[in-house]
Formats: sequence, C-alpha cells, structure tokens
Amino acid sequence: MTYRILGLLLLLETAMLLCCGCISCIYQENDLHSFLISSLITLIVGFLLLIFSKGAEKQLSRRDGYVIVSFAWIAFSVFGALPYYISRYIPTYTDAFFETMSGFTSTGASILDNIESMPHGILFWRAMTQWIGGLGIVFFTIAVLPIFGMNGIRMFAAEASGIPQEKIHPRIGVTAKWIWSIYIGLTGLLVLLLRFGGMNLFDSICHAFATTSTGGFSTKQMSIAYYHSPYIEYVISIFMFISGINFTLLLRVITGRFNKFSHDSELKWYFLSVSFFTLLIAIVLYQTTTMGIEESFRKSLFQVVSLHTSTGFGSADYMLWVPLTWSCLTIAMIIGACAGSTSGGIKCIRLVILSKITKNEFKHILHPNAVLPVRVNNQVIVPSIRFTVLAFAFIYGIIVIVSSLIMMGFGVNYLEAVGTVISSIGNVGPGLGLYGPAHSWSTLPIAAKWFLSFLMLLGRLELFTVLLLFSRNFWKKS
Repeated sequence: MTYRILGLLLLLETAMLLCCGCISCIYQENDLHSFLISSLITLIVGFLLLIFSKGAEKQLSRRDGYVIVSFAWIAFSVFGALPYYISRYIPTYTDAFFETMSGFTSTGASILDNIESMPHGILFWRAMTQWIGGLGIVFFTIAVLPIFGMNGIRMFAAEASGIPQEKIHPRIGVTAKWIWSIYIGLTGLLVLLLRFGGMNLFDSICHAFATTSTGGFSTKQMSIAYYHSPYIEYVISIFMFISGINFTLLLRVITGRFNKFSHDSELKWYFLSVSFFTLLIAIVLYQTTTMGIEESFRKSLFQVVSLHTSTGFGSADYMLWVPLTWSCLTIAMIIGACAGSTSGGIKCIRLVILSKITKNEFKHILHPNAVLPVRVNNQVIVPSIRFTVLAFAFIYGIIVIVSSLIMMGFGVNYLEAVGTVISSIGNVGPGLGLYGPAHSWSTLPIAAKWFLSFLMLLGRLELFTVLLLFSRNFWKKS
C-alpha cells in the first residue's frame, strides 16, 4: 500500500512537470526537454511502483502513514530536482535537490544568484513546488484518495502531527476539499489584486503561489523590493497574514460562524505578536533611518509578517537595519504563525499552551494542593497534549543548538549558522548575516546544504514524523 500511494503521488508530480513543460512551450524557451525527460522518468518509476503494489490491501496503519508522509516529500524532491539538473540551470544535483526541498517544504531558501536569467518554465516549477507543498502533498492526496477506495486519515494524522486539529466534518476527505477550495480561492484573488497593482500575469501567479503557501520564492532576485510598490507590499502583507491563520478558522468565517474566529486564543496571540513586533521595529526604523512614518511602518509590517508566517519575502535588506531589529525578526521566525496554516515555526498555539502551563506552575507553587487545568478556548488541554507540547519545545531547542554546532563544524560562522538553522527548521527562507534576504545560500558547503535540506523536512513535518523513523521500536513488528 505504501508503494501504491507513493506511485500515485509520483503520477501527480508527472502531471505537474508536464504543466510546467506547457509554460516552456508558451514562451518557446530551451528548458522544455528537461521537463519532458523528467516527467518520463517520474512516470516510469510511478508506474513501476503501481505494478509492484498490485493487489495491495486497502488498509493503512499509523506506522504506514508516517512512512508515506516522510518518503512522499523525499520522493517529490528527488524527482523534482531533475528539471533543474537536466536543464543545467542548476549544474549540481546537490543544489538542485536543495532548491526543490526548499520549495516543497515551502521554506524559500534559494541557491540561485541570478533568478531573472531563469526561463519561465523553471520559475513556474519553483512556484508550483511551494504551492503544492504549502498545504501538504499528502493533504492534497487525501482529497483524491477516496476515488481509489482508500482512507487517508492515517496519512493526515502523520502530516499534521503535533497539535490535534478540530474536526469540522466527520470525513477528512471532505474537510481537505473545503480547505483546498479556500486555498485556491485566496490564490486566485491575490493574482487579480497583483495584476491590478501592475505585475504581469506570470509574476502575479508565481507570487500568489509563493504567498498563499507562505513559501517566499520570487521571480526576482531582489524579491518584492524589486517592484518599489507600496500597494504590492501592503497587499502581499495582508495575504501573508491571512495564510498564517488556521484554515479551519477561515472556513468557519466563510460558513458564517464568526464566534469561534473572534474568540480564538491562538489567533489573538498571533495578532498581538505581529502587532507588537511591527510597532517596535517601525519606531526603531523611524528613529535610526531616513524613512518617514509610513515607510517605516510599511517596511516593518512587511518583514514582520513575512518572517512571522515563514514566507520569507523581502521588501528590504533587514541586515542593514540596527541589530535590535534582527533579534525581533529572529524571534518572529521562531514563533511562526498558527497551527493548521501553511506556515512553519513552533506555532502560536504551542506558545499559548506553554504560557498557561507556566502561569499554572506559579500558582501551584503557592497552592500545592490546587487542581489547575490548562484551558484554551474554554477547552481543557489533556495531559497527553501538554506533554507533547513540552516535548516538542524541548526537542526544537535541542535541535537548534546541536544543528548550529554542526553548521559551525562545516565552517559556517556563528551568526550565519544560527540563522540558517532557525530559518531551515522554521521553513522561513532568509537567514542572518551573509545568508540574509539580500543573498543566496549558494556559497554554503555541500554537506551543509544536505544537512539543511534535512532540517527543512524535519520542520515541515513537525519533528516527530521524521524523528520516529530513526527509532528502533518504530520498525519492530507489532
């Protein structure tokens, strides 16, 4: 069954590659052959997996779900790197794989130093990898699996590991279709608004893909700063913020249930965090640069929302600002946006739970015999979830520390090592220092690129899904 689903996913990727090949035909550029060869290779492997899995039982265990989800991202990246490599626009497979993993995990870190020189087909492929990876390759497939008589609940549990999501429909496939409809609707609306702001159709589509997926790949080396347009910056800021909201909450708004939306604790934390950092950095910029009030606010808002939602677009090189702003933006990277969105990071809901646990601990010291439940949105958080959140925060911190040491072992400076690690595991994109928003990651050592690709996957799948594969007990027959 694992082979069967991976085969179906590769057929889906084949269709994506052919779609990008059509873009190459429209613009009559020389990258068409790379998409045709890549799609042929992917198609053959996909069919072989389907043939090999013929007659498989239509059942999935929880362990199967974790394996499928982890290997889905790896398989998509392995074959998705082929157009870059075959066309020689990215001459080494290491760089091609890094760019593809960065796309499918909606990270947005790039090794490209001259994006404008890339053909339209390659640029569209970069944008599409982020858009498909944004809500999840597997989550997309869950909407399709019932057609083949398969249940995708196990895969959803693995792809959305961490904080349990509230069910809005008994059937997860129906929920997936509703959420994908919102995702497509946001993307289409943003395309229209960007066209109205002066972007051409191709750039509008690519930037809409990268915004709603909170991915951050741009068709310009200077990212959004290229356009020098306050209108575009404000519009993208709004849509990045919306894409950082839990999609089940957005669905409730569309269906007219505003009460849970307006009283959601995580959404309040997210809004207050973005507001605090935006105002603080805006004040600092106004006092330390030549920017006026409006420009200081706009640049601050854009960069805070961009990094808070792990999108990674740039409207300015924040490494040219004072160090206080770097610290604030780094904290925003670590926090992330809401669970159930396309963003990365720790997620606001975990911080809400951790803050309430901490508050209760102070009360418990004063009143040792008191029973103090942790409540979020008027619901008691059971001990198992509290322990999971604590474990996640602990593992996240340990991984950042150890990974930073490993990066320094590869010869990367301290500031750059910490920045690239936080950016990769948080699926953000730009880092700090030499790997900030104005520079690519092309000069990183080869080993560092493979290691950071692993961190991107780790962060995208909420740590546990991937780390479980390294457990001996996971592979023992139950």
